[in-house]
Amino acid sequence: MAQHSVLDGTFQALADPTRRAVLGRLGAGPASVGELAAPFDMALPSFMKHIRYLESTGWIRSQKVGRVRTCTLEREAFDAVESWLGEQRSIWEGRTDRLERFVTAARPGTDDHTDDPDNKDVLS
Repeated sequence: MAQHSVLDGTFQALADPTRRAVLGRLGAGPASVGELAAPFDMALPSFMKHIRYLESTGWIRSQKVGRVRTCTLEREAFDAVESWLGEQRSIWEGRTDRLERFVTAARPGTDDHTDDPDNKDVLS
C-alpha cells in the first residue's frame, strides 16, 4: 500500500504541465528557481508551490546558497516509475499473448483446441 501512495504522488506530479516542463528543463541540468520560473506567467509564490510539490514527491532536490535556490533532478523517481511500468508491461503483454492464442485457435479452418488442457484458461 505504501508503494501505491508513493506512486500516486509521483504520477500526480506528472499530471501538471508546469511541473512536467520543470522536469524537462531540469533534464538538461540544474537550474535556479528564477530560471525555472521565467517561462511561466505566474507569481513566484504560485510557482514555488510546484517546486515544493516536486520536492515532496521526490522528483527534485533544491539547495539554497545565499539568495539563490538551485534545483536538481532526482533520478531515483524515474527508476520507481520505470519499475512500475515494467511490471504493468509484463502483465499486459502476457494478457495480449493469451488473447492472441485464443483468437488464433478460434479462427475458422484452424484446429479446434477445446480439448487441449493447456488451452482451457486462455483468457484468465
